[in-house]
Amino acid sequence: MADPRWLSPAEQSAWRAHLAAHRLLTHRLDRELQEHGLSFNDYEILVNLSESPDRRMRMSDLADATIQSRSRLSHQISRMEAAGLVTRENCEDDRRGTFAVLTGEGWDTIQRVAPDHVAGVRRHFIDLLTPAQVAELDEIYTPVIAKLQGK
Repeated sequence: MADPRWLSPAEQSAWRAHLAAHRLLTHRLDRELQEHGLSFNDYEILVNLSESPDRRMRMSDLADATIQSRSRLSHQISRMEAAGLVTRENCEDDRRGTFAVLTGEGWDTIQRVAPDHVAGVRRHFIDLLTPAQVAELDEIYTPVIAKLQGK
């Protein structure tokens, strides 16, 4: 077995900075969304549905898009159904398939909450960077995402 390739001090620093920034940013944005009665996961689901044709997605595709297990997403959708944000509909061409569908209340919620959320993303992240740094982050993360998604 080969010796592990330990991270250099610069690599370790970059890795830990990435982890800390991700955790702190996600935590802060989640807290801000809670002021609107949503979790970060709720918001991500609402965004995905609002941007999909007919404001609906197959549950399996939504689980993949939000990087959740099918079971976890099912529980999340149940909570969101109880809040009137989404509903489930059977897939007509595949009896085993189910769609998550954004309700009118869900659409109104995303329209009301999105401006505050975007302001938080700007305040806590985007506005702290130069346009060149934003472009560089996109360039950095694109191949990482592609590799992890198997593309």
